[in-house]
Amino acid sequence: MNKAETFSAGRIAIAVTAMAIVVLASNYLVQFPVQGTLGGIVLADLLTWGAFTYPAAFLVTDLTNRRFGPQAARQVVYAGFVLAVALSIWLATPRIAIASGTAFLVAQLLDVTVFNRLRQATWWKAPFISSLLGSIVDTLIFFSIAFSPLFGGSDAFALELAPLFGVFATDVPRWISWALGDFTVKMLVAIALLAPYRVLMAILVPAPQQSAA
Repeated sequence: MNKAETFSAGRIAIAVTAMAIVVLASNYLVQFPVQGTLGGIVLADLLTWGAFTYPAAFLVTDLTNRRFGPQAARQVVYAGFVLAVALSIWLATPRIAIASGTAFLVAQLLDVTVFNRLRQATWWKAPFISSLLGSIVDTLIFFSIAFSPLFGGSDAFALELAPLFGVFATDVPRWISWALGDFTVKMLVAIALLAPYRVLMAILVPAPQQSAA
């Protein structure tokens, strides 16, 4: 490995470490449902604490993209993907591992592409829109592969019909309520993470335009 390659690997080490922490925390916290109720909704039926930490993966990807460009951001995503699959195989079923890894990889790579297209726009547009689209794709892919009968899902409890969010008259499979609850939290956290992004973007020197292509 030459000096240029050593520098290239070393300069994104912090981002890879941050992504590893986010993935580790999310895979651990997903085991713990949020307790309590909100407007009659039983939160434990909809959310785990992992939903609050996972959106930080988009923050890591976006800051890496801003500082080092899309190629480095993709390297961080690939490192997170390997870790996500390894942890999911260890902590969950093969179906969940496939759903988790596929959702993570597709959503994060989409985030990189969208962010890069919008990097010259108003400061909040690139991180917000890329995180929004990434979260939509992540939620659709994960819950569809993990629970939808269209992909062979057979979890009886997940497929059981129940009131939407546990309170509305419309009955839907439980996994749909889980997906909507998960997406709602992702977006609320993504909005909250715009504040630290704004602070950190003033510190991080952006990638030169030629490396951002």
